[in-house]
Amino acid sequence: MFATALLILSTSFGETLSQSLPDPKHYLAYFVSEPLTMDGKLSENSWEQAPWSEFFQDIQGADHPTPRQATRMKMLWDKEFLYIGVHLEETDLWATYTERESVIFQENDIEVFIDPDGDTHHYYELEINALGTVWDLMLTRPYKDGGKPINGWNINDFRHALHLEGTLNDPSDTDAYWSVEMAIPWKSLSQSGGNYRAPESGSQWKINFSRVQWQIEPDETGYKKKINPATGKSFPEDNWVWSPMGLVNMHLPDRWGIVQFSDIPVGTGTDTFIPNPDENVKRALRKLYDAQRKLYAEESRYGSSLEALRVESDLQELHFEVSATRFKISSPSRVNAAQRWYITEDGRIWKM
Repeated sequence: MFATALLILSTSFGETLSQSLPDPKHYLAYFVSEPLTMDGKLSENSWEQAPWSEFFQDIQGADHPTPRQATRMKMLWDKEFLYIGVHLEETDLWATYTERESVIFQENDIEVFIDPDGDTHHYYELEINALGTVWDLMLTRPYKDGGKPINGWNINDFRHALHLEGTLNDPSDTDAYWSVEMAIPWKSLSQSGGNYRAPESGSQWKINFSRVQWQIEPDETGYKKKINPATGKSFPEDNWVWSPMGLVNMHLPDRWGIVQFSDIPVGTGTDTFIPNPDENVKRALRKLYDAQRKLYAEESRYGSSLEALRVESDLQELHFEVSATRFKISSPSRVNAAQRWYITEDGRIWKM
């Protein structure tokens, strides 16, 4: 597992937070060689043999309240699609948004976040509610780094189906759960057009899942958000996630979990997750990036050394390139010494 680190996070200019950064979860996705029927039930033999993830936790981590209702996910893959199945316990099925690209998280939903190359830029967000309504978008970079959502981006050829074990928008009974089945084409997650390709066995992608859950109560049309009498506003939503973030913000791709792809056909054997030591390099560079943001907010300049940033680091052969408005920091890869990892003032991190 990757070592837990203490992160100094610049949430906005001049504002910082310090907290323990949770270790990222990981999942082994096995290969599926037979077609899957998109019915939302996750009942085919391939789905039955795929391992469940851990139960979702509060977004801030295990030391926060356990979610009131359980959520788990599974993943499979083939040469054309990433398959995702999610099972959500639910006593009160509720959804009213029917128009694509609605702000679905204003009600209960399940969300998927994917950053294929792990550079924290041009990553994808997909939201689905219990009516099957979809909101998909691309983020140019995290919001804290000045990122913008591109709502016009769509997951072309995306397939999905739901199964509801209960009655939607009906407070007169107690529901059991809803489940979602998705098939995301690799070519929709590629910027390279016809040159796209599926991951290779052993490849690792950054990914995470978030369940948004509101406190609700019956009304004459079904349900409404429960009002906090102390504020006159609805109670804040819960965020239950697969890989905890350490604070209430999903848009920190460097903190997401990791899926490792295996070409072993599901149910025929087991593979081993292999931690990538470069994840520790990336985390350490991110700490220096946050220190640069903090210094710039306080003194309108970037630092060209650890001493200037007033931080410590175990990274080797650090190299700083700093100007009045830009910076680049790099350190060698621990996997391939001929390559280096770089991070710049816009938050992008990459290897070359």
